[in-house]
Amino acid sequence: MASVDKEFITRGLRRSSTGRFLLWILPWVALLVFGLYSAGLCLVKGLNQTNMDNRFAFGLWIFLDLTVIALGAGAFFTGFLLYILKIDELRSVINSAVVIGLVCYSGAVTVLAVDVGQPLRSWFTFWYPNVHSMLTEVTFCISCYLTVLLIEYLPIVLRNRKLHDVPSFLVFEHELHKLIYVLAGVGTFLSFFHQGSLGGLYGVLRGRPFAFREGLAVWPSTFFLFILSAAAVGPSFILLTTWLVEKLSRKRLVRPTVFRRLARISGLLLAVYVLAKAVDTLVWINRTSPGTGFQAWQYYSWKPFGTWILFAEIVVFGLLPALVMLTPRLRAHTGWLVTAAAMACCGVALNRFVMTVQTLALPTLSFDPYLSYYPSWQEVGTFLAVVAYGVLVYSFSFRYFNLFPEERELRLEAAAQEEEELALAGRY
Repeated sequence: MASVDKEFITRGLRRSSTGRFLLWILPWVALLVFGLYSAGLCLVKGLNQTNMDNRFAFGLWIFLDLTVIALGAGAFFTGFLLYILKIDELRSVINSAVVIGLVCYSGAVTVLAVDVGQPLRSWFTFWYPNVHSMLTEVTFCISCYLTVLLIEYLPIVLRNRKLHDVPSFLVFEHELHKLIYVLAGVGTFLSFFHQGSLGGLYGVLRGRPFAFREGLAVWPSTFFLFILSAAAVGPSFILLTTWLVEKLSRKRLVRPTVFRRLARISGLLLAVYVLAKAVDTLVWINRTSPGTGFQAWQYYSWKPFGTWILFAEIVVFGLLPALVMLTPRLRAHTGWLVTAAAMACCGVALNRFVMTVQTLALPTLSFDPYLSYYPSWQEVGTFLAVVAYGVLVYSFSFRYFNLFPEERELRLEAAAQEEEELALAGRY
């Protein structure tokens, strides 16, 4: 992903030289090795390598899982918008969305394997499922959707210029492409339900008054809020990563209209989410929380979790980016769009932090103390391994596969415009 074009790697697209590419991936490989060492300590020596305990069972890893799964929602939602709702402009980012989704979901599953502590028994979840647990449904949906993402990733791999010359691979890729609409529908179904169940898990915790919510039928309100927030932030994360790749590679990858379309979709959904979140919060403050014996202000009396965190989640990282992305004048400037997209992503990360860490830190009885938690370096190292893994997978995919179908066309248009400008300059 370096800036100087020297080699043709993908079909008709230029990429950096091998030396520059190795310089780019070397630090990420080192970070991955450190992270694998940290994860290895947790697997070999046990979860006593972490700062979690029986009272604070969720920490950095679960927060990471919920965040990356929400950000990875851009994969299923972009596929839904493109193949089901027929928004063809998003075809230019669908391959990138699939890679991002694959990275997020596979990274989350890997961290869960470490978090369980005994990954050799991970098959127990499938063979001895607890049918009364929302986590069982989450496990099945995430596993199935990861399989769907792997199948969707195959056509991207098979379009590599070397593999594309093999007739059998070409036929297989063509036949696989016929299933893309089915895969998009299945992926949307699986993702909607597991996103909702992740939120519903907190909403049914009657022993945690801060998280407990009322709702519709058997679903607490957090079930729908998690779906809305993931669908709203997914397009923002696709916008943000596409812009970042353009800056790092110094190439035009998509047209500005794609950025604006992603921003408008994200802004609309984010506005709906902010409204629903505000209503949910008001109901919780005035009815749900007092009904459990706590006044809402008591949860914010501890300084680290003051009312500022609620204001930041709903207004600063929710309402403000939604307004920016819905205002045509601001949406016309890439800088405003990128800033708003980054704020929206921070907002969903803050929401997952609140639901995961703040929920457990707050007391469940009036005489209970506040709990504190700081991740150990082993937890941080494992977290960084997922980040490094994501960068490496995306970097190799960008280098060897055509993630942005419009890139070749945009490069030719830029070259033609440059020639025209030189010709005009020569006349005068």
